[in-house]
Amino acid sequence: MAEHVLDLSSRFIDSGRIDGPPNRVSHELSALADDVVLVEAFSHVVVVRTDEGLIAFDSSGPASGTRVLESLRGWSRERIHTLIYTHGHIDHVGGSSAIAAEAEKSGHELPRVIGHENLPRRLNRYRATNGYNKVINARQFGGLPVSALEGSAGQRPFVPDGTLDVSVEYDQGMTASVGGVELELHHAMGETDDHTWTWLPQHKMISAGDQFIWNFPNCGNPQKVQRYPLEWARSLREMMATDVELFVPAHGLPISGHKRILSCLEIVASTLEQLVEDVVSAMNSGATLNDIVSSVEVNPELLELPYLRPLYDEPEFVIRNIWRLYGGWWDGKPSHLKPAADSVFATEISELAGGVSVLAERARHLADAGEFRVACHLIDMASDAAPNAKDVHEIRASIYLDRRAAESSLMAKGIFESAANESRQAAGQSIESRRRALSLEG
Repeated sequence: MAEHVLDLSSRFIDSGRIDGPPNRVSHELSALADDVVLVEAFSHVVVVRTDEGLIAFDSSGPASGTRVLESLRGWSRERIHTLIYTHGHIDHVGGSSAIAAEAEKSGHELPRVIGHENLPRRLNRYRATNGYNKVINARQFGGLPVSALEGSAGQRPFVPDGTLDVSVEYDQGMTASVGGVELELHHAMGETDDHTWTWLPQHKMISAGDQFIWNFPNCGNPQKVQRYPLEWARSLREMMATDVELFVPAHGLPISGHKRILSCLEIVASTLEQLVEDVVSAMNSGATLNDIVSSVEVNPELLELPYLRPLYDEPEFVIRNIWRLYGGWWDGKPSHLKPAADSVFATEISELAGGVSVLAERARHLADAGEFRVACHLIDMASDAAPNAKDVHEIRASIYLDRRAAESSLMAKGIFESAANESRQAAGQSIESRRRALSLEG
């Protein structure tokens, strides 16, 4: 018999060791408590049964919505009365079209959809930046170049057609009752500015959304808008003030037991708080961003905890986002304020070095020695100076593939693989196809 999700979670946390993925895309349903179930998808859906129907937290993504419903219907045929969006990332709201289609087919009313007032603004921003979002997701989660969006994939909207709009908005907090079940909704800044976590006192349960993801908190994404690490920590401490016994995130395993939950939340919150304190302290001393990235770090032992591993985001990216939040986009280096065009600078450096081939070969040598940061600077200069040189692109592709293999976070891996595939194309090579990685953010 398969290990129950709560038992698996407890074993991982209590032992400090992990021997399987905490974020499983099985579309299987697990009972967490009386009238509370979880359907594990890429982004989970938590469902609570009430006397008026079902409360669903999130709808998963467009590729999972129908399968989530199929699993749910093996447990209950009751209508979904209320749908609560934890936030507006597509892997949380994009499956709602399946809920709408089912309601229409069954002759039921559409569910009441609750979300923070910033959520509709987020979806409008996604629609305004439709192409950009598809580009960065292809790069981040599939390691694909921009050319991969040619054809039918590039025609599909980033916000899927049929996504249910929020029908009830709130500001800082909201209380609601559905079929005798009380809900306390709380606005939280963190990964997003539209996040909601919900306390259900009758079940002593928290629906946490992405405020806990079984990875290092993803508040440093290099391709996304501002994130808020200190506010993220504050929301975790607000959760700790409840008498929670069941904690259900939208990614990763649910957690049971008051003391166990508080321990996890305390460690994540204090890690974020310490990181912000260290970065801001360095800024106050006059340090540049480069100085800070080189000197500030998270205790490596913390990064080995099952729920703090840097496998999606990583501390370096969070440091850069803290700098952006408190200090703006300029990194403190004067030449970076109004820099030369990449191609102009690269051409000058290549001439000083004795040609692009010298730069490329030096980059290959450094990469072979594990000096990837410097190697990537040099090979990018070589390709900027000679954008049509196939031999340079062949070296660049190999360096970035090697660097991808050396990285831990999905964000870094995806961007470096995308760079490799850009150069593969420039060198006349085919791109090795692989299954597109699932997105934590849609």
